Amino acid sequence: MTFAAAATTAAQATVAKSAESHGFLSPTGVEIAFLLVGLVTLGAAVITVTTKQLVHAALWLVVALGGLAVEYLLLSAEFIAWVQVLIYVGSVVVLLLFGLMLTRAPIGRSPDADSGNRPVAFAVALAAAAALVWVVVDAFRTTVIDLDGAAQGSTDVTGSILFRHWVLPFEALSVLLLAALVGAIVLSRKTAKGTSAPEGDR
Repeated sequence: MTFAAAATTAAQATVAKSAESHGFLSPTGVEIAFLLVGLVTLGAAVITVTTKQLVHAALWLVVALGGLAVEYLLLSAEFIAWVQVLIYVGSVVVLLLFGLMLTRAPIGRSPDADSGNRPVAFAVALAAAAALVWVVVDAFRTTVIDLDGAAQGSTDVTGSILFRHWVLPFEALSVLLLAALVGAIVLSRKTAKGTSAPEGDR
């Protein structure tokens, strides 16, 4: 047996031994990082929907969406991670901030930002989360990932799935964002009742 063959055999034995010793009670560094980033993302999401300052809510939303991008990176889905950063962090949050500015939303604390229906909202959030978990588990219960094929986070696989099975929700989201921007512009140009329009609008 040559030295290269012996080294290859030893490396395979080491990998097999580490795979056997790896379990739920012995997580890897990537799994620990995934859990910690997930906790930070969850905390940012909770603050986003509970804070009474609209600008702070938008900024905490950046943290939550950025945390999801890090989670994608830890799952070796680099393309989806960059899409998350470019589209959601770079576009959707900017759109929300433009909407806040165009509607002249208060910068500081907004007492009217809390409707007093937190118990109902919490119950609806739990029901929605349970429904999503059940749908995902039921839909992917028998799904087998082809480890020998293209990476699941690659542009080839993502583009094929997106524009073959999810093209309608993708386009509906685009129309929704456009409608939100147009609505913000309309609300910002709406004059108070009994006041005259600015000189440029006459």
